[in-house]
Amino acid sequence: MSILYLKTVLGLLPLQNHLVMSPMTRSRATDNIPNTIMAQYYAQRATAGLIITEGTSPSPNGLGYPRIPGIFSPEQVEGWKRITDEVHANGAKVFVQIMHCGRIAHPLNLPPGARILAPSAVAAAGEMYTDAEGNKPYPLPQAMTVADIKIAIAEFVQAAKNAITAGFDGVELHGANGYLLEQFIRSNTNLRSDDYGGLIENRARFLIEVAEAAIGAIGKDKVGIRLSPFGVFNDMPLYDNMEADYTYLAQQLSDRGLVYIHLVDHSHMGAPPVPDTMKATFRKLFNRTLILSGGYDAKRAENDLAAGKCDLIAVGRPFLANPDLVARWRTGAGVNEPDMTTFYTSGPKGYTDYPSLKK
Repeated sequence: MSILYLKTVLGLLPLQNHLVMSPMTRSRATDNIPNTIMAQYYAQRATAGLIITEGTSPSPNGLGYPRIPGIFSPEQVEGWKRITDEVHANGAKVFVQIMHCGRIAHPLNLPPGARILAPSAVAAAGEMYTDAEGNKPYPLPQAMTVADIKIAIAEFVQAAKNAITAGFDGVELHGANGYLLEQFIRSNTNLRSDDYGGLIENRARFLIEVAEAAIGAIGKDKVGIRLSPFGVFNDMPLYDNMEADYTYLAQQLSDRGLVYIHLVDHSHMGAPPVPDTMKATFRKLFNRTLILSGGYDAKRAENDLAAGKCDLIAVGRPFLANPDLVARWRTGAGVNEPDMTTFYTSGPKGYTDYPSLKK
């Protein structure tokens, strides 16, 4: 019997299989409010054991991209309630990924009064898309004061509480891909000289404090985190002490008892690979659930589960293009290829119209 399709547990949460749908920004949340088409999209893919939603902002300041959802207003919580109800009715469990974009933002993508914040006033290289004026250079962010940091932690906590109100089974803190939590960890974006900068013990402080506060608010069995050691997305270059820094993080997060670490390897998309030694370190030091993601097909997923390299396998683009991916992989059926031109557009095309085997 294939391990991939057997029932399992995540903390105290029963899962119908070992497959996780990875978080993927899809930019369908008009006015940053989850809507009916999003409910259809997630419900279609609820044969996964666990769904992790697209990045969802804990505050107006975190809404870096066009049309991404938030979870800080009553309207957003109500929108998410419809989605969690649909997902649960179709068999999956669902965590919301809480993503504060930090410096990866542009004023044209933010509501009035929102601020672009970062550990230090260091702009990211490159440009980002805006609906209003197309591609624009990343602006210089404001360096966060200690008061700003405390407010941001409180926003993460309220977002976690809102997630439970909205019916989510838990939250994933987005500590990867060059967003705010990782901006504190990385020395190219964190030039601070206070308690939040310098040595890794200080650069990791904000992430650890967010994790501790979220656990205090909703419980350790409902809080996971995503990390991307050796990831270079959003102007995050490699540096010499990276493996040692992330080894420190693995131990600290294990000590706090988070329900999972979701370790992402973007080498299939052109990033440097996460060394096997780094993955093995997380497996050794982190004593709860380890999720691996990055370019998996059914065979490799099964092999890594059988070898004990992880507890769950997360898959992104195959789930995007195949709402019934579990059935396709289990039966060896062919798969739909994703249409990259519709990843971040609006409407159903390339979103809810991928065919299933039944059709």
